[in-house]
Amino acid sequence: MSAIKKIYKALPESIRDTALVRTFGLFKVPLLFWISPTVVELSKERCEVRIPLNRKTKNHLKSMYFGVLAAGADCAGGLAAMKLIIESGQNVSLAFKDFKAEFHQRAEADTHFICNQGKEIADFVTKVVESGERHHMPVEIVAICPKISQEPVATFTLTLSLKNKSKKS
Repeated sequence: MSAIKKIYKALPESIRDTALVRTFGLFKVPLLFWISPTVVELSKERCEVRIPLNRKTKNHLKSMYFGVLAAGADCAGGLAAMKLIIESGQNVSLAFKDFKAEFHQRAEADTHFICNQGKEIADFVTKVVESGERHHMPVEIVAICPKISQEPVATFTLTLSLKNKSKKS
């Protein structure tokens, strides 16, 4: 086992998951790296990602820029699937087919993006890994600013689109 893998395995899981997201961002989606997401929870049931409200993420009204809110929803909606795909060892492409958002109030503090469909996503990834077909699944994300209120500042529906490219159909 390489030294990097040993270090990675020695890290607490929450730090490991944050490192996964930020490394992916650094090399594949620089905006994710730039906005500094932190994985609060990644369990079989739930994914919660926090994005800080700071100079890089706020708009002229001093609330979170809607593009950053969209990136947070993308991150929370795709992280559970991404981790399961990595664990499967298969070459599965992950994309979002569409994106729907409702903005309810300004996000004026650090914002948490929560997806409670972990079990459904795990079943979905298993279905895709066993298939050579592209499959789609709607994923619901709620954004809250817990320092202010538990009321949603935004809700999102993203259609997760996966295909196992390792398997011939």
